[in-house]
Amino acid sequence: MTAMRKPSIIIIGAGFGGIGMAVELRDKGFDEVTILERSDDLGGVWRDNTYPGLACDVPSSLYSYSFAPKSDWRQRYSGGTVIHDYLCDVAGRYGVRDAIHFGADVTDAEFDEATGRWSVHTADGAVRTADVLIPAVGQLSRPAIPTIPGIDTFAGVSFHSAEWDHSVELAGKRVACVGTGASAIQFVPALQPEVAHLTLFQRTPAWVVPKMSNAYPPAELELHARVPGILRFERLLWWIFFETTALGLVDLSVIRWITKRVASLHLAKQVEDPRLRAELTPDYPVFCKRVLLSNDYYPALTQPNVRVETTPITEITQDGVRTTDNVVHQVDAIIYGTGFKGAEFLWPMNIYGRGGHKLADVWAEGAHAYYGMTVPEFPNLFLLYGPNTNLSVGSIVYMIESQTRYISQAVQLLADHPGHYLDVRADIEERYNTTLRQRLDRSPWSLCSNWYRDSAGRITNNWPGSPAVYRYRTRRFRPGDYILVPAA
Repeated sequence: MTAMRKPSIIIIGAGFGGIGMAVELRDKGFDEVTILERSDDLGGVWRDNTYPGLACDVPSSLYSYSFAPKSDWRQRYSGGTVIHDYLCDVAGRYGVRDAIHFGADVTDAEFDEATGRWSVHTADGAVRTADVLIPAVGQLSRPAIPTIPGIDTFAGVSFHSAEWDHSVELAGKRVACVGTGASAIQFVPALQPEVAHLTLFQRTPAWVVPKMSNAYPPAELELHARVPGILRFERLLWWIFFETTALGLVDLSVIRWITKRVASLHLAKQVEDPRLRAELTPDYPVFCKRVLLSNDYYPALTQPNVRVETTPITEITQDGVRTTDNVVHQVDAIIYGTGFKGAEFLWPMNIYGRGGHKLADVWAEGAHAYYGMTVPEFPNLFLLYGPNTNLSVGSIVYMIESQTRYISQAVQLLADHPGHYLDVRADIEERYNTTLRQRLDRSPWSLCSNWYRDSAGRITNNWPGSPAVYRYRTRRFRPGDYILVPAA
């Protein structure tokens, strides 16, 4: 008897999502897995971001795969290089590195109803086909450069923090930092001791809370080495902490009050100057924007070679930054810590589903998907870290593992029904997103401008609840939510 052919799978992206998905599929016996990675190395954001002070703000015991625990984390919040090395190690240890095709920049993909397969095109002209397509490109892969008049006229050096130019010597220079988000809060303290002067252009301040001591003491490192389960216990404790904190997003307002109180006390303790403290105090509800963790950001801003400038920027000139008071702040370098184009999911790839429908057109009024993974009329397309699956509290790796387990069950169903494809029911997806939007409207994210919202104001990025609730709801693939269609 001829063995039944198992579904073939193409994964786009070799970050936490792509690597985790490949390991899950291989573990379930699906060996025909190809990962297309546009760069020459794996790692996603942990490959691309290399700015000074780079680290994860989720403890490594939780910001790691459950199937690949690491017992020798040297720091509680690992730096970018350590996380990148961890991903490389996992890819090699679990045998998925050989599945990665580097330099494969996907431009287009279209579904063929006659064969029930996807054709995937890359910039080098190659075309690959597979039964299942799994984009795992993330939400933070495309830097957002602000549209400031004159931005191309600056005579000095300028770059985005996600594209750090390490060939530039910033020591002793006058540096402007535009933006005060999660990246700036890390690289500003790293730059401050080196530069002659740093001007931080702040549009809106952030809520900042203290960060737990980072370096593990020697005794604790020894305990990790002798008692392997101790880090799993720490992982559990952090999971409980983040699950509890996540209740403050919608359901438990007292969590928001506590977080605001902690952040306010942190600011008062570290910034004595009442004028500067007022400038650094947010005027929007806590959790509306991402709450940041740092012990050295505020102290850096109090140093004599740092100025926090809150006057809005009007233009970039040849020699600096002009603000609305007509002052030109002369600088030698400009660093844009202005985040990412998180709402432009899968852009600039062109994805075509049944009947030639273009995914970008379907998402014209805001990206949406059933549990962030499937979209009607785009069969056998499963998104990792798709719409409304980002977290402002907790570990995205935990969410990704929920998705990889769900998707592997879908692939198993396809294996059990060769010659068929799966299409999520439109009524199921619409009902889900209606309920989701109602809950999002009750969240703090609806109360101010933030990167979680698209240009129309729709919250397309975040999951409005705890990661555990998402895990529970996606624990089992429900065939009744989908149409199993025989290929023509």
